[in-house]
Amino acid sequence: MTSAPQDQDKLDAERDKPTELLYTLKDRPPWSITIILAFQHCITMICSTVPIPFLVSSLLCLGPSHPMRGYFVSTIIFVSGVNTLLQSTLGVRLPIVQGGNFAFLLPSIAILSTNYMSCEAQQSANLTVEDQEELWRDKITFIQGSIAVSSVFQIFLGFTGLIGVLLRWITPLTILPTIMLVGLSMFDIAAVQAAHHWTVSLISTTILILYSQFLTEVSVPFPRLRKGCIVTFSWVKIFKLFAVLLALLTSWLLCWLLTYFEVLQEGSAARTDNGIHLVSQSPWFYVPYPGQWGVPRVMLSAVLGCMAAGFASMVESIGDYIICAKVSGGSPPPMHAINRGVMIEGVGVALAGLFGTGSGTNSYSENIATLVITRVGSRRVVQVSAVFMMILGIFSKFGALCGSLPAPIIASLYFVLFSYIVSASLPMLNMIKIHSPRNLFILGFSVFFSLSISKFVKTHPEIIDTGLPFFDQTLVTLLQTTMFLGSIISCFLDNTVPGSDADRGVTMWQGQFSNTQICAEYNVPGMLACSRKMRWLRYLPVCPKFKKEECFANNPPHFSVDVEHN
Repeated sequence: MTSAPQDQDKLDAERDKPTELLYTLKDRPPWSITIILAFQHCITMICSTVPIPFLVSSLLCLGPSHPMRGYFVSTIIFVSGVNTLLQSTLGVRLPIVQGGNFAFLLPSIAILSTNYMSCEAQQSANLTVEDQEELWRDKITFIQGSIAVSSVFQIFLGFTGLIGVLLRWITPLTILPTIMLVGLSMFDIAAVQAAHHWTVSLISTTILILYSQFLTEVSVPFPRLRKGCIVTFSWVKIFKLFAVLLALLTSWLLCWLLTYFEVLQEGSAARTDNGIHLVSQSPWFYVPYPGQWGVPRVMLSAVLGCMAAGFASMVESIGDYIICAKVSGGSPPPMHAINRGVMIEGVGVALAGLFGTGSGTNSYSENIATLVITRVGSRRVVQVSAVFMMILGIFSKFGALCGSLPAPIIASLYFVLFSYIVSASLPMLNMIKIHSPRNLFILGFSVFFSLSISKFVKTHPEIIDTGLPFFDQTLVTLLQTTMFLGSIISCFLDNTVPGSDADRGVTMWQGQFSNTQICAEYNVPGMLACSRKMRWLRYLPVCPKFKKEECFANNPPHFSVDVEHN
């Protein structure tokens, strides 16, 4: 009779056996399949990242009918396409999509709440149109400059390979509260958006939950092309693939009907006719460019907050690299590919800042789930998807249409997506000894104390008075950034409070980064040939080496998001 541990090993081996793929990482599907699947990746990314420009617009006090809302949507879609193409071609070279990052919004919120009057105060001040224009441009230039400068830290960690060194001190108990606080800090913003029309917002939220949780196993027949141009029909779980998109369309249709039959009063934020002129007045095409809102400027406190956001995103992206390699049929990514992926992601953050998206970018787990469902892990599909994103970003009518989405529907996206962010790091709990009083204290204290300090400083900024105005301003901004506080507190406590490596999760965490294997599919074309001619290149952590190189373990890390249910 087989022992229990042996049975468990067999179950784990069966679980980790890669799903039969139609096309693997290096395969090139027919163009008909490539275009269909690439457009699906594009739509999946857009559904997940569209709430970011809405939130940025509200932080800048731009109303629902302000034309800049559409430009923000177009810009972040365009930049996401550029960064996806860079990452899949020159970076980690996996079919992984880059999109807007909510973590960078926390320091932005702290900047705007500390250094500028509230939107309500602006309305009561009766500012002229020119003054309002100057004010929001002043805000966005500080945000984009701070995001761009903070990316230097991420680029440096990737280029030098220091990301692996820092992971010795950045443990699961540091990452868990940091990511959790990103979502928890957004609840009041979601409530403000929903307050425009709670009834419509709750209905939209119910529709989104229904589609994404209850109807995921409902299948519809869908034609599929296989190798050899053979047409077959497959039952596709459409709600698992496009839950967010279908929910948005359903809620939008509901608001249109309520508007058409005059159920919603004139001036209601839930009416769909509020954004008609936004679409009609937008040009057909607009090419985003760096510095389009003005010359970027820098604020030290914002840079530090964005650095914390960037580091949390780096660690999350490393987990995405590993799981993406597994589901796309590739070998575990080597260290030079991981370092290059982190570096290119930093370049993407710099581009996002310079273009003025109001946020950074990072890897999207939602699109990894699409790889699993479609069983197509081809790199080419994601590269073509990046081209679609850039085209839709230039097609400004599309951005304006997305920008006309009613605020109560946006709130429903916040409720669901922010909830996902809160729970995204929870799988990392199985790395640590969760019943340990030490670990429970560090986790709970880091979250609760950070939220308490942030709330207090936000309502009483005058409490920080050292006599140095610039230093006071920096402290107030940092103390309002819960993610920054949580990362500092949890990192300090976890590395000072006595506890074994096994209890802290360090043993399992470091075990994710051990194996030797040659991983040629991650080499950038031409780079290996150059390193043979210029031997000094082999000492760069981002370049492939002549000798065998350490790769990550075959098993995906336990802290990665469950791509089957994302």
